[in-house]
Amino acid sequence: MITYNDLYEILRKEKYSETLQPLQQNFIQEFSEYINDKTASQKPNDPFSQDAKSKKQLENAVSLFKELMLRRKKKILSLVFVATETGIMKRDYENLLPIEKETFDSLAKTFEHGEKKLAKMLNSQPHEEARKNKMILFVEDTEQFVNHEGKTIGPFKSGDLANLNTDVAQILVQGEKATFVDEN
Repeated sequence: MITYNDLYEILRKEKYSETLQPLQQNFIQEFSEYINDKTASQKPNDPFSQDAKSKKQLENAVSLFKELMLRRKKKILSLVFVATETGIMKRDYENLLPIEKETFDSLAKTFEHGEKKLAKMLNSQPHEEARKNKMILFVEDTEQFVNHEGKTIGPFKSGDLANLNTDVAQILVQGEKATFVDEN
């Protein structure tokens, strides 16, 4: 189970790093158990008891958790922006918690939808590149290759995201080197 010191150390690492820090997949569940355990062990008001210190530590733990989640959300927004603008995100996707991955995928879809609408408004026609590209997540390392337009693409590592031509993306998915990010 997570401790107050663990939470403090996790926040410290997140605060002083530009990249998302890896967390255990059950981190939120463990924090919930920590909160429940601390809440259950509290006794009525005695400002000089151990319980008063425990109560203050519980309040601080909740504050640390909120700050940690806020910092991670900011980093996720930055990652979504980079991924939708460049079509490639090579870092941090594997460090997302499951709920953060859902948020990332949802935001990426929303950004792409916004780009399509903007292009449609500007050109009075669908944004061709957005329609012919698909976002994929590489599930194994893939060497550099040449696409059907003669451009060199890659190399990619497991966990990298790329927004590639639909035909190329389909070949990589069929070859079990990647999966589609935006499929339900």
